[in-house]
Amino acid sequence: MTSPYASPGPTRAEVDALPGTTLLEFGTPWCGYCRAAQAPISQALQGRPQVHHVKVEDGSGRPLGRSFRVKLWPTLVVLRDGKEVARVVRPGSAGEISEALARAQATA
Repeated sequence: MTSPYASPGPTRAEVDALPGTTLLEFGTPWCGYCRAAQAPISQALQGRPQVHHVKVEDGSGRPLGRSFRVKLWPTLVVLRDGKEVARVVRPGSAGEISEALARAQATA
């Protein structure tokens, strides 16, 4: 994944209104954990074109991250029709992320 983190990113109301499955990724471009997670995230998203991936730059004073109680980066929040169904913090493998995405599909 070479796409940049959105700064400031969407509002909470915009995120809550997203239809379908969304992988909301909170992090920063300078975070080593965030950079290391890019390959597993990319692998987990392969074959899932219906999943909308939104990368949001997080940090002090960023309201979207605070509304999701993000404490560590990267934090991946899986949403189904704007509602959180799963969360992965500092993913170590594509399998972890795939399991979280499968939970969203199961609620469809």
